[in-house]
Amino acid sequence: MTNNPKNKEIVLPKRIALVAHDNKKQDLIEWSLFNRDLLAQHKLYATGTTGSLLEQALRLSIIKLQSGPLGGDQQIGAKIAEGEIDFVIFFWDPLEPQPHDPDVKALLRIAVLWNIPVACNRTTADFVISSPLMASGYKRIVPDFAEYRNRFHEPGMPG
Repeated sequence: MTNNPKNKEIVLPKRIALVAHDNKKQDLIEWSLFNRDLLAQHKLYATGTTGSLLEQALRLSIIKLQSGPLGGDQQIGAKIAEGEIDFVIFFWDPLEPQPHDPDVKALLRIAVLWNIPVACNRTTADFVISSPLMASGYKRIVPDFAEYRNRFHEPGMPG
């Protein structure tokens, strides 16, 4: 870790996005039930159907966005870009093509771009949620895109 002043302190509660493709929803529900007490300490976001299923199973309040194919993945991506999501748990189905694959790819790209941890399966989610960093502060290095913005900035366009 560096002393970069652009590092962003992340403390409890973390803001966690929960997403699952249809064939992975049950896996995410089971994982979430196992980790319910820990998840209850955080602010939870989810795409539409997944959010409704998780809210019912966990009996926790979840901020529900649109369904993934209706723009929910893009909404989570926008929240990442705005600094409103600390990490993403996205159980995606590698064996089933999705009608919104470009949105899924865009969500994963924006998470990597903004240095947001992403867990795409139960094992990775277990490692992330059991990390001591979940219960403490963490300075995420926020990339500085000033050079990129200056290089590609067009006159009259917001920077």
